[in-house]
Amino acid sequence: MRNIKVGVLTFHRCINYGSYWQARALAEGLKSRGCDAVILDHQCRRTTRAEWRNAFQPTLPQRTPRGDYVGYAAKTRGFLQAFAALPLSQPFPMDDPGAMEPCDAVLVGSDEVWNFSHPWYAAQPLFFGEGLRAKRVVAYAASFGCHDSATALDEPWAERLRRFSALAVRDDNSRQIVRQTLGAEPALVLDPCLQFPESVRRASALADGTDEAVVYGHNFPAALITAVRDWAKARRVRLVSVGYRNDWADVQRLDADPEAFAQAMGAARAVITNFFHGCVFALANARPFVCSGTAYRWHKIASLMDVAQAEDRLVIEGASDPGIHRLLDTPPASEPALGRLRRRSSAYLDHALA
Repeated sequence: MRNIKVGVLTFHRCINYGSYWQARALAEGLKSRGCDAVILDHQCRRTTRAEWRNAFQPTLPQRTPRGDYVGYAAKTRGFLQAFAALPLSQPFPMDDPGAMEPCDAVLVGSDEVWNFSHPWYAAQPLFFGEGLRAKRVVAYAASFGCHDSATALDEPWAERLRRFSALAVRDDNSRQIVRQTLGAEPALVLDPCLQFPESVRRASALADGTDEAVVYGHNFPAALITAVRDWAKARRVRLVSVGYRNDWADVQRLDADPEAFAQAMGAARAVITNFFHGCVFALANARPFVCSGTAYRWHKIASLMDVAQAEDRLVIEGASDPGIHRLLDTPPASEPALGRLRRRSSAYLDHALA
């Protein structure tokens, strides 16, 4: 695959740590494998406005306190600076992919690019390969998000998937949808932050032994909050909420940019999350963690816990406090399973981009 130009097509301008880091990790990973990788810089005023509105109201249905706007504004500025430093292609309108610069191959995925319930990216033909100027279009770690496999795809979308040269998804729900729609078995591959963890670990290389645990997400269940606070008090650990307000945490770091987020996750004594990439970063850095599943993110989180052999980290209502405390004291033993899937993911990339 050396010296070929590969365009990465994903949600690279989301004000979201996971979206930013998976795009960056995939581009850097492809470059480390000898590709000329660029992130395809599709632009749309409607989606940009939606992203910015969400950046200032990120914990809905809870409204943002007025005093938090300063922190969220700083966070947004940090993201804009980080976007500018990505290896971007020449910009082109999202609804006019014919204006993009040509590539030997386009890699679609590493996010919920096929989620028909996404609030502003739903049902975009671009992410189904429509009109892309490339010799080959392949999917890597693409996801249908919360679009359940019980709901069949309409034929126009199925036909677009048939045009892909190769298909790989990151969760079992998406795998089932492709299987049911096309009668083919897509590859199951790792999120780029786990496939190319050196990108994340490089940004996160701080000293161990910190007295801080990271809270990443929002709207956690009350029972989990009580168990986590009891754990932190017993161990004299500060709970630091990164990127979002959680009043039950000791410290609010609403202004964290992507680099500050990665550093905090890498240095954390433990991670408490209900986000997919909260789990990904904890796994990438071998940090103790627990995850409270939500309906919107259930498919992708449950599948990740399965392939990482970390099902016990997904805590449900009724989980015991001692069990949660044990998980926050103990790193996951996931690297052997992740290593096997990392080798399979590499083999897929070799084949898809050969």
